[in-house]
Amino acid sequence: MRTSYDVIVIGAGSMGMSAGAHLARRGISTLLIDAFDPPHGGGSHHGETRLLRHAYAGGGPYAAMAVRAHRLWSELEEERGRKLFFRSGVLNMAPAGHLGLRDKLESSAALQLPVELLRPQEIVKCWPGVQLPDDYAGLFEPEAGYLLSEQCVQAYRETALAHRAVLLPYTRVTEVVPWNMGVTVKTGVGDFHADCLIVSAGAGVGSVLLPSLALPVAPVRKAVAWFQADEALFASERFPGFTLSTPDGGFYGFPSIQGSGVKIGRHETGLPLSPIEQPADFGTLPEDEGDVRRALETYMPAAAGALLRGGVCKYELSPDEHFIIDRAPYDPNIQIACGFSGHGFKFASVVGEILADRIEGKPDAFDLSMFRLSRFQEQQVESVR
Repeated sequence: MRTSYDVIVIGAGSMGMSAGAHLARRGISTLLIDAFDPPHGGGSHHGETRLLRHAYAGGGPYAAMAVRAHRLWSELEEERGRKLFFRSGVLNMAPAGHLGLRDKLESSAALQLPVELLRPQEIVKCWPGVQLPDDYAGLFEPEAGYLLSEQCVQAYRETALAHRAVLLPYTRVTEVVPWNMGVTVKTGVGDFHADCLIVSAGAGVGSVLLPSLALPVAPVRKAVAWFQADEALFASERFPGFTLSTPDGGFYGFPSIQGSGVKIGRHETGLPLSPIEQPADFGTLPEDEGDVRRALETYMPAAAGALLRGGVCKYELSPDEHFIIDRAPYDPNIQIACGFSGHGFKFASVVGEILADRIEGKPDAFDLSMFRLSRFQEQQVESVR
């Protein structure tokens, strides 16, 4: 097997597979290495669907990146000849004065995105299955919707391989060895060499692959569940994807797609994991079903029917829940993409493009300063002051 490449990508999930496809399209010889066989259930990209929304809280380049990501997903659909995105709209619900709702409204205005600010009565008129307090508001994004997550990874896999990238599945990386003009990646099946390296291996990126960096990425077990719902109210043809801010936390969800039931997850909480630990099955903890069921019973009672199924995946959390997209401080040939904190999948298409641009020495298309690794050291200094 060939052992030398222009670029090696460790972690061929959502971000890594996208980067591999973008690189291979440009004629850059690329080796993708993954501990499983993507798309798979061992990381953060499984579970069938992910929201693709444009209005974004948190400042920085998120909203602009989301718009670019949507364009790239559309290009991937055209290239592979299959549908990956469904424009259901996304309804963001929160107390009327909620900071996140205000930020989303401001980011939408800055990019002239089509959104509608709705009162509870207007929401109920459009979607009778929703039950909100009088002091809530909704921000509806008609152009948003959901992606089929595993199929997106599969589509990028097909693109990468069609352009002569090499994928090495079921392969564990044991060590990364930088040297003057490149890097060596040691695995159980041999050593591989490249001019540049992209590390997008999720939770294992810090303690396992790059221990000297001490990357502050913490894996957390997250549960999602599908509940039987009134199809007349919650079928995907008539109900949007949603986010929901409540006194008990933040939730996100999807309409019932072809009778699959309403899917809902909670953004906060979760059981900490070790970097190589696989999460325990759904139902191990009572809150797996309990937390999300209570949210549906309160705000969408006609969607709180029988539990149809549940699933678990990983969040890889950074301390501030913003991404880490940066080069290794000791080696400009190593690019790091991690810490996507449960809201990164929608950006996979554009993150892959960003990483490919960096490999080619092109300037970033967005101001990514808020994603620098050095921010955590700066925060530590500020806290000491």
